[in-house]
Amino acid sequence: MSDVDPAAFRQAAAQFAGGIVVVTTSAGYAMTVSEFVSVSLEPPLVLFCAEKIARFHDVVVAAGVWGVSILAADAEKTARWLAVRGRPLARQLDGVAQLDGVAQLDGVAHRPGPVTGAPLLDGALATLECVTDAVHDGGDHTIVVGRVTAVARPPAAEHTGPLVHYAGTYRHLRPLLFEQLAHRFGDAVQAPVEIFLTDDQRRGQPDHVAVRLLGQHAARGEPFAHRTSG
Repeated sequence: MSDVDPAAFRQAAAQFAGGIVVVTTSAGYAMTVSEFVSVSLEPPLVLFCAEKIARFHDVVVAAGVWGVSILAADAEKTARWLAVRGRPLARQLDGVAQLDGVAQLDGVAHRPGPVTGAPLLDGALATLECVTDAVHDGGDHTIVVGRVTAVARPPAAEHTGPLVHYAGTYRHLRPLLFEQLAHRFGDAVQAPVEIFLTDDQRRGQPDHVAVRLLGQHAARGEPFAHRTSG
């Protein structure tokens, strides 16, 4: 037995923000996973952790091949549904899903992966198809390492942010202030060294605020002067 308090450990670990993926098998089983990470570039390896008491655990370990869909910010309902304990095990991406007795998903758009046949979500930021390379014991979880056999990233994904899990809840990323300014002024810009903001800007009141960017115009190479919004 560990001397570490489980609740304290859970709270501490929850401070590490991470993306959300859906792992699927060719039989149509699916589960939301937050413990996912790339491992190696050569050979291309990734891993995810499956809780041993989850029904999906035995299914994915036995399958030997699986798909990964990296979820976009608008896929929170999908993530929640595929994390519900006791949901129907088969055909989880088809039909109407129920959360708290309310219809949430009228099917999740997906397609079979060309290599593994595992379902890949149409709205994903990127998808990977994997063959199990190794399985390791990880306490109350199993660590499944997969060799990536196919990767796809739709062009539309460049304009969509990821779904993020932090401190026990789903969250969305906001664009950086610098990106917002660059878009507003219509200039292709290099990243600034520093951004100086007035007190009003730091309080979330951006109107009529002077912002000094210590960067330069990417095309002309000229340093930025003061910019004002408003």
